[in-house]
Amino acid sequence: MTSNVLYALAGVALIVMGLAAISLQTHLLRRVIAFNILGSGVFLVLLGVAPGRSAHAADPIAQALLLTGIVVAVSATGLALALARRLHRATGGMTLDADDDAR
Repeated sequence: MTSNVLYALAGVALIVMGLAAISLQTHLLRRVIAFNILGSGVFLVLLGVAPGRSAHAADPIAQALLLTGIVVAVSATGLALALARRLHRATGGMTLDADDDAR
């Protein structure tokens, strides 16, 4: 088993865990964390399937795209946390459960 296959399989496992957590959790902060886990899995899968020039080197274009994706993911996480904080303040300090907002 090569390292690329190992990265891809680890990425698939993270994607499955992230999707399960997003669908099962109702707390907004836990969903943000699950979304980050899902994104990390996607990054690992993309790195695992990227064609390499040798057995130990990955494609530099794929690496540049992944670094850009990581920067975008960090920015999106910051935005999601800021929105969750604003929601928490706007509701008067109530919980951040998605089920409580529907009531």
